Amino acid sequence: MKHVSALVCGWLFALGLGMAGMTRPSKIVGFLDVAGSWDPTLLFVMAGAVGVGSLLFPWVLKRHQPVLEDRFQIPEKRAIDGRLLVGAALFGVGWGLSGYCPGPALVSLISFKVPIWTFGLGMFIGLGLGPKSD
Repeated sequence: MKHVSALVCGWLFALGLGMAGMTRPSKIVGFLDVAGSWDPTLLFVMAGAVGVGSLLFPWVLKRHQPVLEDRFQIPEKRAIDGRLLVGAALFGVGWGLSGYCPGPALVSLISFKVPIWTFGLGMFIGLGLGPKSD
């Protein structure tokens, strides 16, 4: 049941990204172009996601356990350290240069365009080279 739930959530996320236009790098680059023709669309998408998450996260955590797991898996580490800052910077630079973040890139693989597949290959190589978490 967990796999079916993950698949449905993934498809719903992909549908939302596609409907919001977030699979088009021009939307991301337009958002980052604050000195030119700025496109605030990404801001509205992010505000919607943060708003829904902020409202629902505390409500979900009132449960004794998740629906499909034994316990909630909440990160214990709260410190902002160098690894976090470097990782965030690399993510941001990659996002700004390519116009893709991992979610929209995975959704866009269905287009079979070479630049998207090149990005995807680089992303998976990077994930493979990075440290493994618990």
